[in-house]
Amino acid sequence: MNAKSNLIFKTLKSYFIITLGLFINAVSWNAFLIPSKIVGGGVTGLATLIYFATDIPISVSYLIINAVLILLALKILGKSFGIKTIYAILVLTLFFTLVPQFINKPIVDDRFMAAIIGGILGGVSIGLVFTQGGSSGGTDIIALIINKYRNISPGKILLVCDVIIIASSFLIFRSIETIVYGYVTMGVFSYVIDLVIVGSKQSVQIFIFSKSNHLIADRISSDIGRGVTVIKGQGWFTKVDTDILMVIVRKYEIQNVFKTVKEIDKDAFISLASAMGVYGKGFDSIK
Repeated sequence: MNAKSNLIFKTLKSYFIITLGLFINAVSWNAFLIPSKIVGGGVTGLATLIYFATDIPISVSYLIINAVLILLALKILGKSFGIKTIYAILVLTLFFTLVPQFINKPIVDDRFMAAIIGGILGGVSIGLVFTQGGSSGGTDIIALIINKYRNISPGKILLVCDVIIIASSFLIFRSIETIVYGYVTMGVFSYVIDLVIVGSKQSVQIFIFSKSNHLIADRISSDIGRGVTVIKGQGWFTKVDTDILMVIVRKYEIQNVFKTVKEIDKDAFISLASAMGVYGKGFDSIK
């Protein structure tokens, strides 16, 4: 696979994962939260409030609100906030139109279970989108706009927006219980997002001892696309000089490295250790 084909494959894979995440998000709202009259955070939560108050479809409110925010972002932030955000908004609008046609009854009757499951699925969905550099728009855009002019962290802005939106459900339902369920969903949602993002970014450090080091290094570089560092070493017992390969990869790439090593040298010695943080090209940016 040449570099161009590899880039196309990675791009298609990224958009597929984003699309899958958005579909899960639509299911979490339409199968669990909306039937149980639970209002979550973000623009989707605001669109849900509008739906309960006016019967305007969530897909319509969601698209209109985000369209306004996108226009503001284009004017204030420029085009840098990303094409994937616009893609996510359009696709999620489509899913909010289609999914209710197939799911129009509550999956579970217990509101607490609906809040927990809806929060889990919602967190997984947005976590998947975030891992691919995407965003579902909405309050994310508001946070970026405010952050440009005020030294306030986006996380605090998002938290305040979500708290206000969920608290506003009292105006429609006149129920403290509904607000509590909304905050339960928000808490689970935030926790699961962190789990998904941290899980996707976990890295490991691998040391490989083999007589076929050069073949293994070539395969890891070409097939897996990760850099390999050669460290000069010496076996203390044998007093024989040897090359040690050091490779740093994401956790999900471990099996690819092991498979490659086994194909070349099934007697190789491998040491595996977790890395607390890896910064630089191919990993996290230094902030």
